[in-house]
Amino acid sequence: MPNHRVGKNKPRVIVIGAGIGGLTAGALLAKRGYSVLILDQALVPGGCASTFKRKGFTFDVGATQVAGLEPGGIHHRIFSELEIDLPPATPCDPACAVYLPGEDTPINVWRDRQKWQEERQRQFPGSEPFWQLIAALFKASWEFQGRDPVLPPRDIWDLLQLTKAVRPGTLITVPYTLFTVGDALRAYKLADDHRLRTFLDLQLKLYSQVNAEETALLYAATALSVSQEPQGLFHLQGSMQVLSDRLVQALERDGGKLLMRHTVENIKVKDGKATAVVIRNQKTGEVWTESADHVVANVTVQNLVQLLGKKAPRGYKKRVEKLPPASGAFVIYLGVDESAIPPGCPPHLQFMYDANGPIGENNSLFVSVSNPGDGRAPVGKGTIIASSFVDPKPWWDTENYEGLKQKYTEDAIAHLAKYFYLKPETILHIEAATPRTFARFTVRDRGIVGGIGQRIPTFGPFGFANRTPIKDLWLVGDSTHPGEGTAGVSYSALTVVRQIDG
Repeated sequence: MPNHRVGKNKPRVIVIGAGIGGLTAGALLAKRGYSVLILDQALVPGGCASTFKRKGFTFDVGATQVAGLEPGGIHHRIFSELEIDLPPATPCDPACAVYLPGEDTPINVWRDRQKWQEERQRQFPGSEPFWQLIAALFKASWEFQGRDPVLPPRDIWDLLQLTKAVRPGTLITVPYTLFTVGDALRAYKLADDHRLRTFLDLQLKLYSQVNAEETALLYAATALSVSQEPQGLFHLQGSMQVLSDRLVQALERDGGKLLMRHTVENIKVKDGKATAVVIRNQKTGEVWTESADHVVANVTVQNLVQLLGKKAPRGYKKRVEKLPPASGAFVIYLGVDESAIPPGCPPHLQFMYDANGPIGENNSLFVSVSNPGDGRAPVGKGTIIASSFVDPKPWWDTENYEGLKQKYTEDAIAHLAKYFYLKPETILHIEAATPRTFARFTVRDRGIVGGIGQRIPTFGPFGFANRTPIKDLWLVGDSTHPGEGTAGVSYSALTVVRQIDG
């Protein structure tokens, strides 16, 4: 590993955004000897994986579960390099209990592979060949990803890393590169299996932002398999904020600096190279320019184009403008008495309802429930967080924003009350977030969440690269490979660190 600790000549890196991707990149670069400054306009670090507190309750803002904590997982690898302890966590088992419309018995996505196989065979008779394909593609893709390929490659070094990651076993994935899940369902004569397609639509919308018909098959193989052993989804003790807190501690221990309530207003470009950023101190209003050898942007591609202004490359800007509309989120946060939560309630549930009320793009709610003693609620109480993907546009165009927000809140509670015991005496706190809320607190363009839909033209080898068209300007986060989630953005951060340090 190169040693860059050379007095005042340490390369200077400015990271825009203190989400998990930005914090991971900054902490790793500081550990490797770079001079690092991270800037974020929010009050607390973490971005969409941060938290807020109300009346003794701690609510996870957006992300509520973590992958990659298992030995060899991306968070495990990064925390090991940073020489910090992973936060305490418990595996989610089932990873999710999915309720289809009109059904009282859930489809349980078990962590145990045998139990999950038995569950899906019982729930979706005749579908096992499809699931075996998913398992085979996941195995090859996971081993390939574990060898740290750079996708998509943009120079010789990137291409070399990609080539080194390929093995004979990887080639099984090649014929399916242009397949969607819908294509695979048709190949196995399952296209008319309405229950299976509904289940896949629900699960894939969470991870790929699009339905089964549009989701790239190779991406879906990982999204549908990562919740099984030896991988898994995990529920953090305390809150999602512990991830950010530990990364900040590592950053500052190694000489890096984090400035919250500081907005980056522009990225300066000279001769095709990123050279500096323009910063505004939100408290004092002071504006100044800070030079850098590298700029790492932990932002959406839409925000990146805005930060570049007239310096945004024409082709890059046009590609961003042509992206299909992204989703926003409506989220309701409930602090409740523990009597509102059924005994043995799984940590994550997904409900799909018959069309009745404005509860989002696919009439579904993804629900995360606190565990007793997990630090999210006082003794005898709990938290329920329910979210649905929504079209951001109506939230910006309406003249009756508060009325729309209230309507969504009431409908969400009415739907949740079919499973939870939600009465005036059991609901202790209600709060809701909309695309406007996410735009205000995360500055994500129009409040969009979850990154770019994992369609064929935008996933993996066809997506936006970490290496932007502007020299020494790097992209991390859910707009680039491998996509959304704390594990995904951390992998993108590790890739950028390797590219800078390579």
